[in-house]
Amino acid sequence: MLIGVFDSGVGGLTVLRALHSRHPGHDFLYLGDTARVPYGRKPAAMVRQFSREIANFLLANKVEALVVACNTASAAALPGLAEELPVPVWGVIEPGVAAAKKASRGGRTGIMGTKGTIASGVYQRKLEAQGLSVWAQACPLLVHVVEEGLANSAEAELLVRHYLDGRPELDTLILGCTHYPVLRETIARVVGPDVHLVDSAEEISKVVSISVPEPAWREGTITHYVTGDAIAYEHTARVIGGVDGEIRTLSVADLSL
Repeated sequence: MLIGVFDSGVGGLTVLRALHSRHPGHDFLYLGDTARVPYGRKPAAMVRQFSREIANFLLANKVEALVVACNTASAAALPGLAEELPVPVWGVIEPGVAAAKKASRGGRTGIMGTKGTIASGVYQRKLEAQGLSVWAQACPLLVHVVEEGLANSAEAELLVRHYLDGRPELDTLILGCTHYPVLRETIARVVGPDVHLVDSAEEISKVVSISVPEPAWREGTITHYVTGDAIAYEHTARVIGGVDGEIRTLSVADLSL
């Protein structure tokens, strides 16, 4: 089975890695829209348009299922994509909300994400609909820290403490950006052992596993399409622990045809 995965950049590789770990026999087509990153600061209508263009490209390349491995795109483009496309579509938000609901002991949840994800309010609405109290915080500089290879540095911990300093007492915290699982150890040090961290990459891989049967064992293939510089993409992918595979460049103009 060929599964399409897309993100505004390299953060979605944490999702791809989790999916590939559970389904090594499937083939994956990953698209990182690095020429137009970040999505988190763009208007929702623009993110929806980008998401449709990417979905159409992946469908034209015969994907049989689609994972929106971007919190901002999931917030802006779902459920529209799920209603429009002829293949199963999953985003990272619903699995994260479900995991937070299951893990929360006292109903005190937090969500940290990009400006776009937090401003959309989608996590907040879905968590509150589950009867949970919600604290939300945009953390725009953390993506850059991860991509610079500083996830476990003193600088990263200082930034995390800055963003989480005003939090109320929480029992669960959703890592609402696909870059943030790389910061898991740093975030855990800041919030302490009593706060359960929800990793959206791991949770979406669990959801997909329920619906996607595993084929007879074989070594699946991974192909990456990037709209920006392939060398820069490969470098950053290595920094955050990306998945191997062929890297191909793709013009943004080819997406908007």
